[in-house]
Amino acid sequence: MNVPLLRAEGLHCAYPLPGGRMLRAVDGIDLTLARGETLAVVGESGCGKSTLGRLLLRLEEAQQGRILLDGTDMRGLRGAALRAMRRRVQVVFQDPYGSLNPRERIRDVLVRPMLLHRLCTRAEAERRAAALMERVGLSPAQLDRLPHQFSGGQRQRIAIARALAVGPDLIVCDEPVSALDVSVQAQVVNLLQDLQRERGVALLFISHDLAVVRHLAHQVAVMYAGRVVEAGPAATLFADPRHPYTRALLEAAPRTDTGPRGHTALAGEPPNPAAPPPGCRFAPRCPAARDLCRQDPQPALREIGPGHRAACHFAEALPPFTALAAGAAAPPALAARIAAYRAARDRESAAAATERPAPCA
Repeated sequence: MNVPLLRAEGLHCAYPLPGGRMLRAVDGIDLTLARGETLAVVGESGCGKSTLGRLLLRLEEAQQGRILLDGTDMRGLRGAALRAMRRRVQVVFQDPYGSLNPRERIRDVLVRPMLLHRLCTRAEAERRAAALMERVGLSPAQLDRLPHQFSGGQRQRIAIARALAVGPDLIVCDEPVSALDVSVQAQVVNLLQDLQRERGVALLFISHDLAVVRHLAHQVAVMYAGRVVEAGPAATLFADPRHPYTRALLEAAPRTDTGPRGHTALAGEPPNPAAPPPGCRFAPRCPAARDLCRQDPQPALREIGPGHRAACHFAEALPPFTALAAGAAAPPALAARIAAYRAARDRESAAAATERPAPCA
């Protein structure tokens, strides 16, 4: 049996509040990520996506659960073993303006990780840094510049190069394109896909942008109020979501047409993570909720199809999603964004082909 690259089991993370209360940011998360694949974690702001990413990186410590990297529990690692794990699991943060040291030249940003992990000599590290700059679409001549001399998209490319410098197996991408213009988003997303194909690196991609997720992900996990409410292959989850919250996310995606929508916008707000309601946490906002949904225990994340899981008592009874989404007279902005990403990839591939020297006769 193949061991997945990453498996999270029963992760819990809570923060103490005045009065002895606890804010449950991550409340029993189970995830699996295979080698060379992309798992996207999506959900509203405040649902616990970034906290989950920090737990998997061990930038914060979980109170319960296991984080298995190739079958080894990362939570038990210390010293040299922890340092070796950090080489294998890297991160690209959301803010390209805050994730680079403003006083450190890009040469040091890329070379220092290789030296810290004793991967090569300084001369070889310098050579690899120049190659990384070229691979992410920048010039080696820019290695001696400071971060403020680059645009936001260029800084994020540098952050990706820094993550790749130590040859990781997994990169946690915490909303890496949300602060960028749409045209730059396409370039960065396509770069991540190219690097994944070339190097076999796995990506845990945290995002609230469904167009990016649909273009990039192999698997998707939908989070709500600290828990995963649906997970499965991206194609299945987008075509036939089986949790009402997933459907609400997809139906709320921007549209380019001005016709009537085939759904009603969600009412209310996400629950207070320090005092969640009994039963399903989505029940107070769910249009399909019944009395059972408002009673403990919470619905379990269970298998409802091949590789497809949902935490809903009535997942199988929901009507086909196409019936709910009918009525759009023109392609939604979601599809337009996906088309733009693919067009950008085609242009980049065509440009690369024309730059290759012709073979000798």
